[in-house]
Amino acid sequence: MNQLEKKDLQLGYIPLLDCTAILWAQHQGYFDQQGLNVTLVKEASWASLRDRMAFGLLDVTHCLSAMLPAAATGDDHLGIPLQTSQVLSTTRAFISLSQQLCYELNISPTDTPTDSARKITQAMQQGKKIQLAHVFKQSIHHYCLREWLALGNTELAQNYRLSTLPPPYMVEAIAARLIDGFCVGEPWNIQAQIQGYSQIIAESRQIIPEVADKVLATTQEWAVQHPNTLSAVKKAIQQAQHDLTHLDRLDEVWRMLEASEIIRFNCSDHLHVESFYKIQNIIRSFGVQKAPQVDHFKWIVQQMSKWENLELSTAEVEQIAQQCMGIAIE
Repeated sequence: MNQLEKKDLQLGYIPLLDCTAILWAQHQGYFDQQGLNVTLVKEASWASLRDRMAFGLLDVTHCLSAMLPAAATGDDHLGIPLQTSQVLSTTRAFISLSQQLCYELNISPTDTPTDSARKITQAMQQGKKIQLAHVFKQSIHHYCLREWLALGNTELAQNYRLSTLPPPYMVEAIAARLIDGFCVGEPWNIQAQIQGYSQIIAESRQIIPEVADKVLATTQEWAVQHPNTLSAVKKAIQQAQHDLTHLDRLDEVWRMLEASEIIRFNCSDHLHVESFYKIQNIIRSFGVQKAPQVDHFKWIVQQMSKWENLELSTAEVEQIAQQCMGIAIE
């Protein structure tokens, strides 16, 4: 084993299902086996996680993929370069609308994304106030909502003002009628649906390509200074991902997620059965992942250009995508 440049690490995460491999690596002692002393730090929002990583308070983080090109372009107002070499999840978000709104607009789970988008945008054009939220400006959730609205009305999709809320607060916000719908990762869509506040009406994979959603990220400076440590972190998480793919049962993983307050509702193979198996399948999907792809980051940068009015050349898009993966540009 190569000598570790640093053994005591602060690893940040947001409570979502797609941090499962990180939590499982800690639970199983895989970080310890790599010679690492990892402290997991639960962050309240993506903004706080990004800032604490950028300024060195967190070493490594569970991170939105779109945060990396935002840092490369300075669109995050920090401009501290970030990079990744490990994918934690690909496109697995969902769009949920309040059950009241679905009833009023006759929106059904059997509607296609185009059908539901047309019903929503037509209602908006007729003056109905509908407030939708995503988790962060630079996220595939944001772009998924924009692309979905564009299926109904391109101009409205471009100009519509979306709210931003940390993932764990989506359920509270829709319960309090502060928002009418949201795009977020699990388990928050399922929790809101089980509790009777909202209805899942579309999956992100129906609307946008399959690209990296969450990644393991560091600042580029940290990655350069700690290559062996970063490799050890990756190996521990890859071992956990292997488990998620190959474990016969996920009972212990489920108990861990409940103890970590990621799953906060009763759900089992005899209660809310369909939701239970849906969550199980999603957890399985966070198993062994392909390496990050330049094309994924190119798509994200193109979305930033499309929806955030960034003017970038083809060469600049390519360069930013490669920088997100720590590829040196000659």
